[in-house]
Amino acid sequence: MIAQFEQERTRLRAVAHRMLGSFAEADDALQDAWIRVEKADTSEVENPQGWLTTVVARVCLNMLRDRREHAFEMPDPVIDKAEEPEQQAVAKDEVGLAMLIVLDSLKPDERLAFVLHDMFAVPFDDIAPLIDKTPATTRQLASRARKRVQDRPQPNVDLPKQREVVSAFLKASREGDLEGLVSVLHPDVTLRAGDLEVLGARTVAGRASTFRRFATTAEVRPVLIGGEAGFLSWVDGVLFSAMSFTVRDDKIVAIHVIQDREQLAALIS
Repeated sequence: MIAQFEQERTRLRAVAHRMLGSFAEADDALQDAWIRVEKADTSEVENPQGWLTTVVARVCLNMLRDRREHAFEMPDPVIDKAEEPEQQAVAKDEVGLAMLIVLDSLKPDERLAFVLHDMFAVPFDDIAPLIDKTPATTRQLASRARKRVQDRPQPNVDLPKQREVVSAFLKASREGDLEGLVSVLHPDVTLRAGDLEVLGARTVAGRASTFRRFATTAEVRPVLIGGEAGFLSWVDGVLFSAMSFTVRDDKIVAIHVIQDREQLAALIS
C-alpha cells in the first residue's frame, strides 16, 4: 500500500491542501498519513485509492478540529509562472484564493464533506463515517458548504481577457489614474490583504493607486495564481507581493494580496 500511496501522492496532497489551505500543513498531514498507512493492515482493502483518500482526510479533519482561533492568514495558492498556453490550460483546475478563503471559513465537517464529495467525487456513504454522521446529514453539510462556495466571486474563464483587464489595472495604478482604476473595478469589488479588507471601487482604487510610489523601481511579472491572472512584484530586487485578480464580465470583482515574505518565498520556491 505504501507504493500505492507514493503513486497517489500528488492527488493526496491536493486533498490535504484543499482541506487545510496550507502546503506546509498538507505535507505534515501526508507524513502522518504515510505512517498510519505503513502500520495498517490493508489486506482487505478493496479500493486503495478511496481508502488512502479517507486516511488523509481523517488526518486533516483532526488537524482542523485542533486548530485554535487565530488571526486571518491568507491561504497558500498555487503560483504558476509558466507562460505556455498548454500549461495555462492545466492551471485552470487550480483552486483560486477566493475559493480557499471560503473553504477556510467553513466548519471542519462542512469542509470535509464538500472537498471530498464535490472536488474528489468521494461518495457520501464513505464520507459519513469520518465525521460520525449519517449520509443524509453529510449531504446536507456539503450542500450548505456548496452554497457558501457558489456565493464567492466567480472568475471569467477567458484567461486572455483576465490578463487584459489586469494589465489595464496595473497601467492605471502605475500612473495614479484613479478614474482608470475605477473603470476596471466592479462597484462592489473586494480587496483582501491579510487582515485588511477594503470594499468598493473608489476605496480600492484609492489604495491601488499608491502602487505609483514604487512603480519606477518595481519589476512586475505576470503569473497565474490559483488558476487566475495575477502578478508578482519585486522592489529593489526583493519579492514584495503577489496579487491575484478575479475578473468577471471585464471587471475586477476581487483582489487578493500576499505580502508575507516567508509565505511568498515558500510559494515560488
